[in-house]
Amino acid sequence: QLQLVESGGGWVQPGGSLRLSCAASGRTFGNYVMGWFRQAPGKEREFVAAIRWSGGNTDYADSVKGRFTISRDNAKNTVYLQLNSLKPEDTAVYYCAADLRVSSGAPIPTMGRYYDYWGQGTQVTVSS
Repeated sequence: QLQLVESGGGWVQPGGSLRLSCAASGRTFGNYVMGWFRQAPGKEREFVAAIRWSGGNTDYADSVKGRFTISRDNAKNTVYLQLNSLKPEDTAVYYCAADLRVSSGAPIPTMGRYYDYWGQGTQVTVSS
């Protein structure tokens, strides 16, 4: 089993920054992918970013490229999402997820159904 716990959400003004953390426990990481998704009220969950644990390859949604950065700390079993230049449309609950079945040669999955484990979510609110 794998447990994921997000933290770091909050309220920020447009143009501000936040850093989200996702601490994983219960399983040693290998060739996995860790992803961030978000869901705004009344909208479907959408892919934000993901990182391959072994190798560090990343992928981003077009809407966040150049503003968000995903990274990992192997020693702490933690994935981070740095959110810069935040916009009101970034307001959502952000979820951390893990895909433990991805093969080493497969593309980084961007659909939520490929992810096996999910955190409880952390709220990000961007408003003035």
